[in-house]
Amino acid sequence: MADTDLPPAAADAPRAAEAPLGSHVPPGTLMERMGIEIQEVSAERAVGTMPVAGNVQPYGLLHGGASAVLAETLGSYAANAHAGPDRRAVGIELSCTHHRSATEGVVTGVATAVHRGRSVATYDVVVSDPRGRRVCSARLTCMLVDARAD
Repeated sequence: MADTDLPPAAADAPRAAEAPLGSHVPPGTLMERMGIEIQEVSAERAVGTMPVAGNVQPYGLLHGGASAVLAETLGSYAANAHAGPDRRAVGIELSCTHHRSATEGVVTGVATAVHRGRSVATYDVVVSDPRGRRVCSARLTCMLVDARAD
């Protein structure tokens, strides 16, 4: 499958700007498995949450990969809102710095646009614990491509 092809579940899912917010998560996606809920989406910003429970490493700490999944999900939703109805955003680079651990509750991610161009969009994402402390800082860059008509 090419990077610009969407898997069947994603192809049937609502676009970011059209997606119902809150508990609606496209079935069969990593979002569903991780318990991610989208709270807000625009081209400028996306906000979502993810439970720590079920997303921990063997030592009971929030897995760094789980923070990365939340960051890429939120940045991708915002980038797709920016891309518009005939284009798609595909991640081309993700970097994460993990500052502290989270062991319980729900973490919140906020993706904020750094650059919104015609072919590339970049978002800074901050993941915070229930006390508002920064758990992870991430940066996602997406390439904006024409949607494929199958």
